[in-house]
Amino acid sequence: MEPIVCVKAVTKRFGDVSAVRELSLDVAPGTIYGLLGPNGAGKTTTLRMILGIFLPDEGTISVFNGQGIEDAKSRIGYLPEERGLYRKMKVGDVLRFFCEIKGVDKITSARRVDYWLDKVGLWDWKEKKVEELSRGMQQKVQFIATVIHEPDLLVLDEPFSGMDPVNTAQMKDIVVEQKNAGRTIILSTHIMEQAEKLCDEICLINKGRAVVKGPLSQLKRSYGTDSVHVQYSGDGSFIKQMPGVRSVDDYGNYIELKLSRDADASALLREICTKVAVTRFEVVEPSLNRIFIEKVSQADE
Repeated sequence: MEPIVCVKAVTKRFGDVSAVRELSLDVAPGTIYGLLGPNGAGKTTTLRMILGIFLPDEGTISVFNGQGIEDAKSRIGYLPEERGLYRKMKVGDVLRFFCEIKGVDKITSARRVDYWLDKVGLWDWKEKKVEELSRGMQQKVQFIATVIHEPDLLVLDEPFSGMDPVNTAQMKDIVVEQKNAGRTIILSTHIMEQAEKLCDEICLINKGRAVVKGPLSQLKRSYGTDSVHVQYSGDGSFIKQMPGVRSVDDYGNYIELKLSRDADASALLREICTKVAVTRFEVVEPSLNRIFIEKVSQADE
């Protein structure tokens, strides 16, 4: 199947700074594609080029198999990192406005506004001005404005930023619902735990360049199963110095280890159990967070 979005060798400069450098990626239809990287990596710039807000200095971008971006805008929903709502407008009015400017008729717009406000628990705020809502509520309204016209492509820039756990879970469920409805989603984030659970494919960028990309399951398998997660009680400081331990990510009484190729995980477990009480010992594929840290560190060297 043809990709929904095709980015080929794209470079974008702002003065002497190259925000994106020779970046290529393809987004398959019906998938959640993670555009990942640290703050300042070039994620937002890439999204804005896909949307036609910025034009690339080099390379090409194709959306919907070559459809012009102006013609495609009604098929796209964009949640910007910097949220923007008309604060003096009533919640219901602002949502109807966003729906109608995407070509949805007034009757359908009104029905969808009611549906979405009820779905996310904001029905009682329909006649309130946006400025009267809490920040979390405003973020939910912004999210509704992104999906209410039922776009084929959703571009979400840090969609869960600043949300509490309850609202994050609710918005995550909506993202999954949108995928299950056949929509394509590009999700930009620097929070690896979210991306690991949601994304089918990723592109990790650092300093404007792709450092790793592909289907998430394949990327994790390619790193092998040389990672060990250990949860314990007691003084585990000795674990870092054990033979065969190549690197450590220490959280106190929980530790993630990366082992050398010739390390014996069973022998490691037996040794650890002689000194601390182990409640969990698991040999796993490396987490996306581990891959992220390793790749960014290598790129920075």
